[in-house]
Amino acid sequence: MADRPQLGNRSYSKPQVQTHPGEHVPGEAAAALCDFLRDEPTGTLWMCIVLNPHCKPEQKGFWLRQLRRWNSVDVCPLEDGNHGSELTNLTNVLPQGPPGNLDPLTRPHRTVFTRAIEACDLHWQDPHLQHIITEDHYANYCYHDNLDSSLFDARGWPLWHEHVPTACARVDALRSHGYPKEALRLAITIVNTLRRQQQKQLEFFRTHKKELLHKGVTSVTNLEGWVGHPLDPIGTLFSTLMETGHGREDGASVLLDFSGSPCAGRTTEPPVFLAHRFLEEGESFVSLAVETALIGLGQQRVMPDGLYAQEKVCRNEEQLLAKLQEVDLGDSLVKVFQKQAVFLLEAGPYSGLGELLYRESVPMHTFAKYLFTSLLPHDAELAYKIALRAMRLPVLESTASSGDLSRPHHIVSVVPNRYPRWFTLSHIETQQCELASTMLTAAKGDTRKLQTVLESIQKNIHSSSHIFKLAQDAFKIATLMDSLPDITLLKVSLELGLQVMRMTLSTLNWRRREMVRWLVTCATEVGVFALDSIMQSWFTLFTPTEATSVVASTVMSNSTIVRLHLDCHQQEKLANSARTLALQCAMKDPQNCALSALTLCEKDHIAFETAYQIVLDAAATGMNYTQLFTIARYMEHRGYPMRAYKLATLAMTHLNLSYNQDTHPAINDVLWACALSHSLGKNELAAVIPLVVKSVKCATVLSDILRRCTLTTPGLVALHSRRNSGKLMSLDKAPLRQLLDATIGAYINTTHSRLTHISPRHYSEFIEFLGKARETFLMAQDGHIQFTQFIDNLKQIYKGKKKLMMLVRERFG
Repeated sequence: MADRPQLGNRSYSKPQVQTHPGEHVPGEAAAALCDFLRDEPTGTLWMCIVLNPHCKPEQKGFWLRQLRRWNSVDVCPLEDGNHGSELTNLTNVLPQGPPGNLDPLTRPHRTVFTRAIEACDLHWQDPHLQHIITEDHYANYCYHDNLDSSLFDARGWPLWHEHVPTACARVDALRSHGYPKEALRLAITIVNTLRRQQQKQLEFFRTHKKELLHKGVTSVTNLEGWVGHPLDPIGTLFSTLMETGHGREDGASVLLDFSGSPCAGRTTEPPVFLAHRFLEEGESFVSLAVETALIGLGQQRVMPDGLYAQEKVCRNEEQLLAKLQEVDLGDSLVKVFQKQAVFLLEAGPYSGLGELLYRESVPMHTFAKYLFTSLLPHDAELAYKIALRAMRLPVLESTASSGDLSRPHHIVSVVPNRYPRWFTLSHIETQQCELASTMLTAAKGDTRKLQTVLESIQKNIHSSSHIFKLAQDAFKIATLMDSLPDITLLKVSLELGLQVMRMTLSTLNWRRREMVRWLVTCATEVGVFALDSIMQSWFTLFTPTEATSVVASTVMSNSTIVRLHLDCHQQEKLANSARTLALQCAMKDPQNCALSALTLCEKDHIAFETAYQIVLDAAATGMNYTQLFTIARYMEHRGYPMRAYKLATLAMTHLNLSYNQDTHPAINDVLWACALSHSLGKNELAAVIPLVVKSVKCATVLSDILRRCTLTTPGLVALHSRRNSGKLMSLDKAPLRQLLDATIGAYINTTHSRLTHISPRHYSEFIEFLGKARETFLMAQDGHIQFTQFIDNLKQIYKGKKKLMMLVRERFG
């Protein structure tokens, strides 16, 4: 056997780890082995080695011992990268019993060598197998003389019912060891067997269709999928047929007698010439390869466990599709596509595109997108049937059943015992989105098809982000041209956007604000009726804040009016809808929407008054002082000082500033409210000071207010200042007397509070604070006496703080 067995168009080196019977694999050797195994498709390589027709029993025994030794190494990689593999011996077409019943604790791990170890039990002595690959007379075999119809089809062509991946491993082994003709004949036999099985499956499903559809669920029909399989059976068949079709393996080859040596003196005809006897009229190796790929890709198969295995399924599917895309689709291949598309649609649970879909089966989105684009120019109706059927993703359906546990004839049922961990789910959803986008693009201008695709998207896509992407894609396609936009596609875009709004209304989504803005843009492009519609049903689409701050404000902006080319009547009608929306939002969420409602209703007196009344009604319980101060400042800015004053007094009732909150963010609002009251007149100031005294306990804030009130006459800047005396207010009379007493009291209380836990590093700061306190004390007629008594009390009460009291005496006597 050559040192570098050829696997198709790939070559592999033997591992550089040499061991002998009874020898322990050292750590470095094990590490080297694992490095090799991670870099090579090991299962395929060793299957080819042990399936060498020349391999003598003693050689196979040696390889078996070696494989078992490597298999027992702790670091030997697992076949699917997952420790929870549930599959038993699959190489010999599952004769051992029902699968999936092994105890999880005793279930063997399937390593990269397991299949090769199992393949050591395989041989080439089966008479039917020998005839398939060595006897030419099978081409003329009489079907009526066939006693076992399972060995031949109706045309008398041979069939081979071995487990498909194992049979394909035989093909790979024949090619690798220099027997292209034999490999080709076996490959054609396997494909013919697959096609016959496909036909029988279709007939079985048609017979039991009513019963199976009534159940509404199905079982998985394949324990192992052929695409993504460790032995790559479909890839092997495809490569074998394509290379023959391109004339890469023509020429003579030596015929085997399968006893270990070639037959002396016998050569064969070129493989292409001989194998053509097993092709139907008008069929080519290329068309047979393409059909094989379509059968494999369309097979309904369960999603494997483990990240590695799931990624391999996706990767192999994409690789096979990439090879298919290199094939030019002539008329004959289009007929193959149409034939297989119909099969896949009608084959029930045997097809990933059948009516019945197992919940955990591998999705068909990527494959269906390829079929759709290939069939669309030739058979649009069939293309859409395929793509729409493939949109399903039942694993995300909350109400989907795990599967039918009954077993119809010829269907192997796997009992589902877990919710699948689909590590590639994000990729799968992206492919589903790509399929939908492809259909939307193709259906542009066709109202019926667009509606069908829209309904499919709404039913099958569960990710709001992906639906949003589709909405954006449809919008871009609809508005791509400089001419008038495609209104049918625009409406689909809007419908998808509306669904996104409903899906994300009560869930967190970091793109939500972008989505809302985009929807308004889309509705604007559709027309004024769309904008009016989303405002009428805003409560099902937006939060009150979104509806006022984004939707209504955008609708009433000049850019929207210009974009829609509205006349005055239409502008007013749209503005009325926006104001109605704003008022509804203000009633529902006054804290966050009242200011926006007032702003939007400025030009309509009745609406503005209604919004103001909503604010007053909500002020007692539904709004905090920050919101009320903000609206009060807005009212002053709009030229409503008395309304601003009213809201400011309501805000003061919710405020509580403690003695040590001299940097509180509401301080500026309090100072503004007092200045507003002072500007309005003595009565307003007299009314607000008791609220200030009740709400503010911070001495520095109170002293600041007191000084400001004594500097100017109340009401001098107000229009109604003639109501006031025009004199400065006295500190000995209300309301300033009340404010002065409160300020002095606040200084006294704050002083005691600060002295309770004062540290030496704060002594100088405390002395400065007492200096500010003295300034306030001296504003009273007997302030000097009060302050002296205050200092004397401090000296007595805190005489233990000698250093601090010494500083007090130095500064204040």
